[in-house]
Amino acid sequence: MPTVKYQKGDTVMGRWPGSSLYYQVKVLGFDSKSQLYTVIYKDGTELELKEQDIKSVSGFQTRSRSRSRSRSPGRRRSRSRSPARTTRRSSARTAAAVAATAITESTPSSRRDTRLKDTVEVRLSPMVSAYAALSLSDYRTLVISEAKVEAESEKNQGPYNLRRRKADGDAKPAEAKPDQPEKKAKEAAAPSTIPSAPLDFGGKIGAYFWLLFLPAWVLFVILQGNLADPSLINAPPPLPPLDTFWDAQALGFVILWILFQALLYILPVGKLSDGMPLRSGMRLKYRTNGFFAIVVSAIVVAVAVHQGADLTYIHSHFLQLATATFIISVLLSIYLYVRSRYGASEELALGGNSGNVVYDFFKGRELNPRIKNFDLKFFCEMRPGLIGWCLINFAMALAEMKKHNLDAPSYAMILVNLFQLLYVVDGLWNEEAILTTMDLMHDGFGFMLAFGDLVWVPFTYTLQAYYLVLHPNALSLPAVTAIITLKLIGFYIFRKSNSEKNAFRRNPSDPKLSHLKTIPTATGKSLLVSGWWGVVRHPNYLGDLIMALAWSLPCGFSHLLPWYYMIYFIILLVHRDSRDMSDCRRKYGSAWDEYCRTVRYRIIPRVY
Repeated sequence: MPTVKYQKGDTVMGRWPGSSLYYQVKVLGFDSKSQLYTVIYKDGTELELKEQDIKSVSGFQTRSRSRSRSRSPGRRRSRSRSPARTTRRSSARTAAAVAATAITESTPSSRRDTRLKDTVEVRLSPMVSAYAALSLSDYRTLVISEAKVEAESEKNQGPYNLRRRKADGDAKPAEAKPDQPEKKAKEAAAPSTIPSAPLDFGGKIGAYFWLLFLPAWVLFVILQGNLADPSLINAPPPLPPLDTFWDAQALGFVILWILFQALLYILPVGKLSDGMPLRSGMRLKYRTNGFFAIVVSAIVVAVAVHQGADLTYIHSHFLQLATATFIISVLLSIYLYVRSRYGASEELALGGNSGNVVYDFFKGRELNPRIKNFDLKFFCEMRPGLIGWCLINFAMALAEMKKHNLDAPSYAMILVNLFQLLYVVDGLWNEEAILTTMDLMHDGFGFMLAFGDLVWVPFTYTLQAYYLVLHPNALSLPAVTAIITLKLIGFYIFRKSNSEKNAFRRNPSDPKLSHLKTIPTATGKSLLVSGWWGVVRHPNYLGDLIMALAWSLPCGFSHLLPWYYMIYFIILLVHRDSRDMSDCRRKYGSAWDEYCRTVRYRIIPRVY
């Protein structure tokens, strides 16, 4: 087995893609298959580099010393007086300062102190040094002062510059002063740290709000939907006695359902899929057998109904089942927070490590909490709540038939059941695609996802079916046809765009994707601007919204309550789009600006 030159934890100099500038990085791991090192820059940017793009720190220090000895102060001063030299220095001042910083940062402090007498050293902030790459014009003039950089071929250069972005603030890079050698030495010796991501959802104050609002909203829609007149004019609904919230049998059913889904998850059936690379460079394995799980669940439920099980219990005890599931989600969130306090730093999500207990409890600290090979976040994301959503909808159809003495569910109930069943089955059939989503790749597992997966999805996404039990809505055949057509259009856009995204993220060099147009970035990755991703920036969101509209239309326009999902989804997707815009602008720099100019609309063509 070949030896690995650089080990995990080594501090080395890594070349920034698309340039010949080297910055200090930390080695996180090595992938023997791809022969790539995963490294992290000072601002938290992670890239995969080839071995030839990595140099030892000692090598840079030796080269800097030899250059300093070979050039006397007199020679440097005489060169700076040259008119031609002065002109070149003026036209490329920014590029020269950055290049000088990239080399002098690795030079011992005693040697830098001597050089400061003749050369002003500009210290580049980590955000600028990591996210900027050279423009072609600046790159060709980068041959001045103590930093001579060899130009690469034009095809490896991107349309990027070294100017500070407005988003980074108005502060100017500070100049190092000759009378501060001790401070500079400390800065050079200080270890690089991984900063936390910006706080989401209103920050620390927002965490308190959401912890209270989310359970209250679930309670509201359940109680409001159970009224004879669910008009929002009658809100808030009367609060029932406290003892009606609790039912031990309901808790037992919820626990049994979760354990049953856990059993199906751990069975050695289905594909073992690789997750996306972590900061350590490793990839986790996931058992993607969700379609198998829903098929087995459907068979078990059908057998139970045939044996006389009354699933209308779910409708009559909807509130108690929601309360039981809420208790489980809170206990799970407490467990997740406590165990994250003992986790290694590389196991934590960047966004859930703020230091504030309430915010970290809400957002989640640990990225991939596992009990041996049982991935808690992946399981909760795709199994008990998602498959439970279909079970509840089916129970509501049976409750409608029982309530109104029907031989079959109404057209509206059938459409809601079929549409949402198709959505869930499609998600489980393509379960591997969720491994490239924001939830799995970036968000920690805390109350936000635990409550969302176990409570929010099964007890609010089923609101249309729950509403139709007590408030039926007759549909004509032309209306049914129009709603089905709308649903199919939304589903096609959703599935086609998600398939393009997932295939491109996993293997951008796949020959099958060679026809797709892209914009290269300084990180070595490319932005897709072809297919549905050339129409709007989030075509999967567009398909989702069209499907959400098709889910709400069968309920009619008598009340606003069954349209809650449509309204909520618009708010959710707009917020996700804003998070994505912020993250991508920080990550891809000027390439993202070019992408936004190429693909102008975010979700809805010519509207938004």
